[in-house]
Amino acid sequence: MDGTANNYHGERDGVLVGSTANPGKLIIDTDPGIDDTMAILMAFQSPELEILGLTTIFGNVSTEDATRNALLLCEIAGRPDVPVAEGSPEPLKGGIPRVADFIHGSDGLGNTFLSPPKAKKINKSASEFLVDKVSEYPGEVSILALGPLTNLALAIKRDSSFASKVKRIVVLGGAFFALGNVNPAAEANIFGDPEAADLVFTSGANITVVGINITTQVKFTDGDLLELRQSKGKYAQILSDMCKFYRDWHVQSDGVYGIFLHDPVSFVALVRPDLFTYKKGVVRVETQGICVGHTLMDQGLKKWNTSNPWSGYSSVAIAWSVDVDEVLNYVRQLLMKQ
Repeated sequence: MDGTANNYHGERDGVLVGSTANPGKLIIDTDPGIDDTMAILMAFQSPELEILGLTTIFGNVSTEDATRNALLLCEIAGRPDVPVAEGSPEPLKGGIPRVADFIHGSDGLGNTFLSPPKAKKINKSASEFLVDKVSEYPGEVSILALGPLTNLALAIKRDSSFASKVKRIVVLGGAFFALGNVNPAAEANIFGDPEAADLVFTSGANITVVGINITTQVKFTDGDLLELRQSKGKYAQILSDMCKFYRDWHVQSDGVYGIFLHDPVSFVALVRPDLFTYKKGVVRVETQGICVGHTLMDQGLKKWNTSNPWSGYSSVAIAWSVDVDEVLNYVRQLLMKQ
C-alpha cells in the first residue's frame, strides 16, 4: 500500500512539499451541497479517475436528500451506472444531525429544484460499500471525504483492517490554527460528528486533511462566476444557477462577493497534491465542552515529559499552504471543460 511519505518529494523548513499523485480508483463520500456538486462534476471530468461509487452523509442536507442529489449528479454527468450507497442518518452518538440548508438551499442545490433522479440507491449501506470496495482493491482505493466522517468511522468499526487497506483518504475538514465556520472553535464537517472525526484521524490510515484555513484562501469572485456562466463548460449553466444562492449567502455571512471553493480545493488536493505543502502530526478532535469539533495537531515541536491524549497515534498530513493561482486555474479548467 502507498504510504503517506510516497505523496511527497521533499521538505523545506519542516514542511513537506507535495508531488503529483495517481489516485486511480476513487470513492466520494459526500453531502451534496453546491460546492460538493462542483467537486463531483470535476471528478467526472477527470478521465484518469475510476469513480467506484458515491456514499452519502448528512451535512449540507439530510442523508436522504444527499442520496437523492448524488443520484441526480451521476445522471447529470451521464453516469447513472455509478453506484450510490446511502450512509448514516445521524452521527455516531445519535441525535438530530446539523444540516446547513441555509447555505445550500432547501434542496441542497441552491433551490434549483431539479427533477428527481430515475436511478435508485444500492442496497448496501455506505459503510458496507466502503469496506467491500477497499477489500476488493486493497491499496488501490482513494476516498475523498467531503462531509462529516461518520461513514468512514463506521467502516473502520466494521473492518479493523480498513485503515491499512485504503490507499489514501483526503478529508475536507477542520480549522488548523484558525477560526472555525460553525463557531470560533469548529469547522462544520468535524462539528457534525466529532467522535467520528477523532476515530478516523487516529485510525492509522494514510490521511491528508484540508482545513478551511486553506480552502478560504481560494475563491471564485463575482467575476469568476460570470466567466463560468458565459463559458461553454459542460456543466457551467447548472452550476451557475446553483451558485447564485451560495454566493448570496457568502455576501451576507462573510462579506465575500463570490464563493469559497471548499470541496473543489479538496478534490485538487487529491489529484494535484503538488499544489500544496503539508505538515505531519497527530490530530485529535474535541468531543465535549464549548470547543466541540475543534481540531488540534501536535506539530512535534516539543518532546513531552509525560504521555498525553496525542501520544501513541499515527500522524496525518495537514495541508499547510496552497498555490492559490494554480489551484484556481485547475478548477477553472475542469469546470469550464466542454
